Amino acid sequence: MANEEKKDFNAMLHKDKDMPKIQIVTDEATIQKYGGEKMYFAPPITYDEIMKRVPYGKVVTVGVIRDYLAKKNHADFTDPITAGIFVSIAAWASYQRTEDETPYWRTLKANGELNPKYPGGVEAQKEKLEAEGHIIIQKGRKNIRYFVQDYEAALFSPDEWK
Repeated sequence: MANEEKKDFNAMLHKDKDMPKIQIVTDEATIQKYGGEKMYFAPPITYDEIMKRVPYGKVVTVGVIRDYLAKKNHADFTDPITAGIFVSIAAWASYQRTEDETPYWRTLKANGELNPKYPGGVEAQKEKLEAEGHIIIQKGRKNIRYFVQDYEAALFSPDEWK
């Protein structure tokens, strides 16, 4: 995203754009990749609500959220593109609010990777996660990426999302 400081992410968070919905996918490559034809779309606010449940010291991945939403809504998978966009919208919306914070920094990309699209980039996310006791490791020499070490041990499981 660009020009984040000029956008009203809290307004975006509450636009449902005819979601939730299930779309039937006919592209064979997509069906093979995701294991089915029923693709679920959740509205942005759904991601924000789930992200708010992740307690101090725990983390979740976008993939875990997507799997949870697909199962809960009897779909084969949740759209990965909108999921990534909506997680970023939830992060920026929280950043723009003065209260009712969403601990977005606890939501990681695949394999425990930090998200450079969050407010303040990976440095801000790294600082917040380290303050909660997580160890952040760097991978790569040219394309440097950051990950929560042993993030699986700190995963907030959907079984705990009550």
